Amino acid sequence: MTGLLDCTLCPRMCHANRHKQQGFCGGGIRARVALVSLHPWEEPVIAGTSGAGTVFFSGCSLRCIFCQNYEISHQHKGIEVSDERLGEIFFEQQLRGAATLDLVTPTHYIPQIINGLIYARKKGFCLPVVYNSSGYENISSLDLLQSHVDVFLPDLKYYSTDLSGEYSQASDYFFVASEAVKKMVQLTGEAVEKNGILQKGVLVRHMVIPGARKDSMKLLEWLWHEFGDSIMVSIMNQYTPAYMALDHPKLKRRLTTFEYESVVDFARSLGFSRCFIQESDATGMEYVPRWTGEGVLFVV
Repeated sequence: MTGLLDCTLCPRMCHANRHKQQGFCGGGIRARVALVSLHPWEEPVIAGTSGAGTVFFSGCSLRCIFCQNYEISHQHKGIEVSDERLGEIFFEQQLRGAATLDLVTPTHYIPQIINGLIYARKKGFCLPVVYNSSGYENISSLDLLQSHVDVFLPDLKYYSTDLSGEYSQASDYFFVASEAVKKMVQLTGEAVEKNGILQKGVLVRHMVIPGARKDSMKLLEWLWHEFGDSIMVSIMNQYTPAYMALDHPKLKRRLTTFEYESVVDFARSLGFSRCFIQESDATGMEYVPRWTGEGVLFVV
């Protein structure tokens, strides 16, 4: 994997030789996987009735202080696997009846994932492949995925450079992520469903965070003006104080009903019709998986 000798996969451009050291993301030469599961709580077009075939990767190129998955994103809990084993994991998710293959936080393992998908397809793998990321992506890395990924499921977290700098150590977040979303739409085209499952296209997620509803509205306005209803949007209310946010003066509280509903109402006023919203009981740490390593090493 020559690209990992001088790694520039993500916008951090840390140039790590990942054969010898970890990159900014925490990734080395082998993919590190924290959990393989059937996840029922993704959007219906991703999870279907049987659940999304989630593969949670360890490490991340962002440093979100409110990350509920901090044990794997920041502390890198997980198990290293070969590219061949990764391909077996992908195929095993199909055998379990998953609606899609849902690759969670995959950016820093793009070469390994591509190798794994090539291996899995030789065994008969044929699920829609979902690239479930933070949205903080390099265009050159997304180009590598053109013939491998069917659905892009990016977050679009912030419009404000102040918020993204303070909360995720990435003041360039919107500039980078907005260009990445444009590229994703270019690669997949308009969102297309079959039997209720998204087959290709882009579904942009946005989680409303406390005190930032106007920032959420700016993001939605940008999305509408850029893409209209050619993409799907998911507005999430699941913010739960966790990790360093527990002691942060602005983030240590839950989202209010008014904050969330005002953002949803604004989305409707823009004209979004392919928009998912969450029920009021979708918050809490009980929705965060336990990072047991289940499904990583054993075969179905």
